[in-house]
Amino acid sequence: MSVPAPRAPEQAAAPASDAGLTLLVIEGDPAGPLSMPDITEMSGAEGKPVRIRTARNLTEAERLLTDDVHCILLDLADAGAAAGTPGSGAGRPDELETLRRVLQLAPHHAVLALTAEADTDRAAEAVRVGAQDYLSRDELDGRVLSRAIRYAVERKRADLAQRQLTESRLRAQENARLERGLLPTPLLAGSGLRFAARYRPGRSRALLGGDFYDMVRTPDGTVHAMIGDVSGHGPDEAALGVELRIAWRALTFAGLCGDELLATLQQVLEHERADDETFATLCAVDISADGRRAGLSLAGHPAPLLVRPGAAPHLLPQEDGGPALGLLRRARWPRRQVELGGLWSLLMYTDGLIEGRVGAGTRRLGQEGMIELIGRRLAEGLRGQELLDAAVAEVQDLNGGELTDDLAVLLLDRGGRAPAEGDRPHWPAGRAAVPPVRM
Repeated sequence: MSVPAPRAPEQAAAPASDAGLTLLVIEGDPAGPLSMPDITEMSGAEGKPVRIRTARNLTEAERLLTDDVHCILLDLADAGAAAGTPGSGAGRPDELETLRRVLQLAPHHAVLALTAEADTDRAAEAVRVGAQDYLSRDELDGRVLSRAIRYAVERKRADLAQRQLTESRLRAQENARLERGLLPTPLLAGSGLRFAARYRPGRSRALLGGDFYDMVRTPDGTVHAMIGDVSGHGPDEAALGVELRIAWRALTFAGLCGDELLATLQQVLEHERADDETFATLCAVDISADGRRAGLSLAGHPAPLLVRPGAAPHLLPQEDGGPALGLLRRARWPRRQVELGGLWSLLMYTDGLIEGRVGAGTRRLGQEGMIELIGRRLAEGLRGQELLDAAVAEVQDLNGGELTDDLAVLLLDRGGRAPAEGDRPHWPAGRAAVPPVRM
């Protein structure tokens, strides 16, 4: 016979309620040798009866297998008849095959196998195939059967819970491996620059958020760095951030930069976003091969923080920035030149770093608070990864706990010594600033 499809709900049979237990007995010959104990005997100390339903075959069993059934008792002696197939001489292959069909029919119900007296080999095979327990005919009294049913139901529930836990753990491990593979590997060999990063998604138990970053060195020696933030929170935003990062890297190696690159990225975003309201902010810099100059392009993103020898940390100018990607058709994103000098550190970040609260009120850290925080940590002698770790830890402490927004911070350093006396860079004049878009 053809086996019906498994029942859809991914849950075990309902636990025993105040109304007692329901047992579905599958026996090929109800008038045969199987004699069920008296129902009153099976009520046990709780005084709750065990209701019995009897099926002559698997088709009838499927009809009687409702949600209130707690356990199935399969008589292996009549298993071949219950399956609607003749015996095969030895009989045992048909018995186990029928048991497999019952398990397929009721994957979330407890199953007991009833065997002949002292047939321990057959009983062990039944448990190996998937039955929760077995009973021999000489044990078939009300009290023992009631206890065996309750044990089988609880064991099935525990098995399903363990399987779901294992599947969840495996999915989490697979997702973690996938997300780790999607995180960027900076390509800076030969640049003479040092790199540090801190990345923290706002979603619980996730490795990727809507924030994204990357940096590469092209054959002409230019170092290109980028950081961005997709609006919203969730797996769709994280996936879009990965797509934009990969597109940025491909376009950069193809020779695009500034307005041309951002315009193409906007086209990618418009085609890949799930919602027309989704947008992304982005900050991109391209640092000359000698490390002394950079081009800056902003698309609704906070300006980077520059640290120069002998000068307090300060923001690069926001002037000439353009709108966030995905907001305006035919937008422009001018590229602004800046002189960096010989020794410098450049901090690029998303708004997750600056929008945390300060204390119990509603005041936010903001860019000014970040500048003060970074300056204080630099005065303590912190550099590189230690600087980023300390800064993020302090931002979280000021917030009074974990940040709910995604956070990404990059630090590029040129030079191996602490800041000394020197001049601040000269910023060319420009038009009014375009403020960063809050996500």
